[in-house]
Amino acid sequence: MTTGNSPSGSLQPDPTPQPLDQLAELGDAQSRALVLRAKVLTYADLRQGVALLAGLLASKCEQGSRVASWAAKGELTCLLPLAAARAGMIHVPINPLLKHGQVAHILRDSGACLLMATPARLKSLEEGDIPPNCEVIAEDDVSGLASAAGQSLGPSDRDPDELAAILYTSGSTGAPKGVMLSHANLWLGAVSVAHYLGMEADDVTLAVLPLSFDYGQNQLLSTWYAGGCVVPLDYLFPKDVVKACAKHAVTTLAAVPPLWVQLTEVEWPEEAVASMRRMTNSGGALTEDLVADLRAMFPEAQLFPMYGLTEAFRSTYLDPALVNTHPTSMGRAIPFAEILVIDDEGDPARAGEEGELVHCGPLVAQGYWQDQDRTAERFKPAPPSSSYGGVAVWSGDRVKRDQDGLLYFVGRRDAMIKSAGNRISPQEIESAALATGLVAEAVAFGVADAKLGHAIHVVSRPDGEGAIEELEKQLKRQLSRELPNFMQPHVYHWRDTMPLNPNGKIDRTALKKELGA
Repeated sequence: MTTGNSPSGSLQPDPTPQPLDQLAELGDAQSRALVLRAKVLTYADLRQGVALLAGLLASKCEQGSRVASWAAKGELTCLLPLAAARAGMIHVPINPLLKHGQVAHILRDSGACLLMATPARLKSLEEGDIPPNCEVIAEDDVSGLASAAGQSLGPSDRDPDELAAILYTSGSTGAPKGVMLSHANLWLGAVSVAHYLGMEADDVTLAVLPLSFDYGQNQLLSTWYAGGCVVPLDYLFPKDVVKACAKHAVTTLAAVPPLWVQLTEVEWPEEAVASMRRMTNSGGALTEDLVADLRAMFPEAQLFPMYGLTEAFRSTYLDPALVNTHPTSMGRAIPFAEILVIDDEGDPARAGEEGELVHCGPLVAQGYWQDQDRTAERFKPAPPSSSYGGVAVWSGDRVKRDQDGLLYFVGRRDAMIKSAGNRISPQEIESAALATGLVAEAVAFGVADAKLGHAIHVVSRPDGEGAIEELEKQLKRQLSRELPNFMQPHVYHWRDTMPLNPNGKIDRTALKKELGA
């Protein structure tokens, strides 16, 4: 097994997966498990809540059925992943920011037998959005119905290979596709992350990421595996995150780069910083400037840059001890992951040679729900050099591994810009733009061009105030010094704010559509 270097020493995590609902049974009964707006749930409360909710599900649907949730972070959305697993059902969490058309697609595609949602969201649905065999329950009614049903299900003995969840991901093209995750996938993901983060029972995790996002759901699962406490937060402004960190003495904060940028632009009082032990990043690379800002703001906290994809949950993390010396590295494989770099001939790439990142091992998902064609494109036999074998996720991401075994992101294969016969990584242009200090955020695209194949367009958000014309001149001047001629942007676009997708990442799809890319 290829594992990462754990901050907790030589102790190896237990590779034996359990039924996912067993996570409710791990913490001390009197310890806090979940801090909600109106109440606090201990682990004893968590066990009772999971048991009752599982009983309600069992009274509504058959085992193997899909049950969907469409609500903000609260008791229902936090307990349902475990309750559905206990009832032998498959949880389909729907991002609360999605609109009725996207929700209708997910309900139809998953064949959900039950939708639990907030009343306001249910009112937004139109005729025909809810499939005829899908029962609807308002979130406010769930607790009362569960108590009235009076059926409590004890800890299960589910086969860890059973399907436990379908997470729908928004691709760059086509309708969202559902990634199938087993009990084992989710359990081992929780074990792996809790282990390499060195989480303990006294940890407090502020859950700001969507629970429909694999990174967001792991906030719950890894914390509960460690016996810690989760504080769910749906924030409106970055300052809301800061206030919550101070109020709850938060020790663990996970975010994506756009949120980290926003958080570095607001004031952090000492009481919000003092308790912080670790910060984790995924969903995009951190820039060197952002790493420097976070290290300066949280000098006592560990920073964990990470890389993942929903099809395999999480693949790599960078040891915090290496962040200052290797700030742009993706790090090495996490526990239970084997990460290979395969060249275009299908052989292991040499150090410094670019290849495709291939993820092997028990974190690999079971494919896309009812989509054999797209499953076959991404889930393929592991390379002969794999120690695991079986099915691997071929990520489509281009990476390099240095002489020390550290991985570096190059770009997505299907996002590479092909201009004047050159294959160009958008991220290389973006990194160069950010390194100038003139822009806070930058996204590069290739836009179809009759002469060049692709013309290079860059969309940026200024870092500070000043005339855009002068700023653009300075940016062009600095990029001309840092990038070769064939990588120089042809067109510059400026935005006061960048569009974000429901997972909080820069919405590249929206920008590409706007630019005709």
